[in-house]
Amino acid sequence: MASTEFSFDIVSKVDQMEVKNAMDQADKEIMNRYDFKGTKIELVYDGKMDITLVADDEFRMDQLKDIVFSKFLKRGIDARQIEWGKSEPAGNITLRCKMELKQGIPTDKAKALTKEIRDNKALKVNSQIQGEEVRVSGKSKDDLQKCMQFVKGLSLDYPVDFTNFR
Repeated sequence: MASTEFSFDIVSKVDQMEVKNAMDQADKEIMNRYDFKGTKIELVYDGKMDITLVADDEFRMDQLKDIVFSKFLKRGIDARQIEWGKSEPAGNITLRCKMELKQGIPTDKAKALTKEIRDNKALKVNSQIQGEEVRVSGKSKDDLQKCMQFVKGLSLDYPVDFTNFR
């Protein structure tokens, strides 16, 4: 009988549907806010990972950032995945600010994660980097579940999710 090996992937990704829903909710709130009536407020979402916020002045830009940020948090998007750019002048006396959603585990952080997993001698698993994710494999599903609990317990500066549990 052949020995079976089980595996799962550690990933860091943003749910695109939740981003779209959060942007729709932010648009609705902006349309209904009295203090935004007659001002240049705009959210530009390209359908991928970049969002551009446009506002008349710094005060309204801060309000717009708060609205978008709160909607993202309510939709379950982790704050560690949001990266704000600097506010810069745009045309027609407006400000523009880029917001980027980080996805994937950078190589240097993936190396540190695999080292943490290897250094824990209680875990009988192997880990390897595959692009922007980390594949963990082992002979027992119990070992993999222990590894999941171990990774959840680490204080990482990016959120992790576990996929492809086989």
